Amino acid sequence: MSELKIGLIGNGSISESHLSAYQANPKVKLWAISDLNEARAQETAKKYGIPHVYTDYHDLLANTEVGAVSICTWNNTHAEISIAALEAGKDVLCEKPLCKTVDEALKIEEAVQRTGRLLQVGYVRRHASNIGVLKKFIDAGDLGEIYFAKASIIRRLGNPGGWFADKERSGGGPLIDIGVHVIDLCWYLMGRPKVTSVSGNTYSKLGNRSHIENFSFYQAADYDASLNTVEDMANALVRFENGASLMVDVSFSLHAKMNSAQVNIYGDKGGAEIEPALSIVTEKHNTIINIEPQISEPGFNFQEAFDNEINHFVDACLGLIETNSPVEDGVEMIKILNAIYQSAEEGREIHFG
Repeated sequence: MSELKIGLIGNGSISESHLSAYQANPKVKLWAISDLNEARAQETAKKYGIPHVYTDYHDLLANTEVGAVSICTWNNTHAEISIAALEAGKDVLCEKPLCKTVDEALKIEEAVQRTGRLLQVGYVRRHASNIGVLKKFIDAGDLGEIYFAKASIIRRLGNPGGWFADKERSGGGPLIDIGVHVIDLCWYLMGRPKVTSVSGNTYSKLGNRSHIENFSFYQAADYDASLNTVEDMANALVRFENGASLMVDVSFSLHAKMNSAQVNIYGDKGGAEIEPALSIVTEKHNTIINIEPQISEPGFNFQEAFDNEINHFVDACLGLIETNSPVEDGVEMIKILNAIYQSAEEGREIHFG
């Protein structure tokens, strides 16, 4: 196959990053788009030269020329659409999170095994150029055994509202929206160890704070100040069977002085700061050494990472490589996220058998 024809399902804001990346890939032809908002889909189709427009994703999946799809819809539809796409013989790139519940995740995994098709989970931070650099250090053993990681993504005022704030559609707030990115990234860099226990807390103290004036923040297209059923912030301690641990805290709304992003991993031979920019720490000749990799993007470049992710997916679809974000990783992450929410709700640590 010299050209992969792509269908895109769900034309919300994140779809622009997918479309832009596909358009830049010479192995791809954008072939179809589906969205409940026909006018929006038609406008996008005109912008990107997409010949087929649908309002029902089933009609897109019935297009036999489409070889693979990107799913950029609400979280509560990911399972249904992913399974339908796999059964229609399409390879799938599903935006994170894979779905809302463990039962859904296991059904998607079963569909992948049954159909023999590819499903890549949209863990875009795995594809950032600074992670590619760091991974080479880790794989070479320069950091040794990674036994601790901590991640913090704090928005002082950043509840996007709309479907993001509707637990029924999103599955939760900052934990499942932005927390999934950094939890997955740390877990991936730690070598994907099996989880043994999770202890988590969620807080709904501030709401979406729509009363705040003179401070702008991103709002979803369907923003509604009266709707908010998700947590303001969450924190958790995750323990793994190899003795390693991960601490995480994330927020949509918090009385913090400023937004912040910090992601660090620590091994017995060295450590690394990933956010806000890549820096590696080790020892040489009994002296602590800070290594500052000279790369064009030492931090997380949003669109560059999406370009890398889409290129990776396309090559996996064409059989050139194996995806580094398989469905199994999506299942494990949903288990962790659901356990954090369960721990917070029940006020106890959740243990895995």
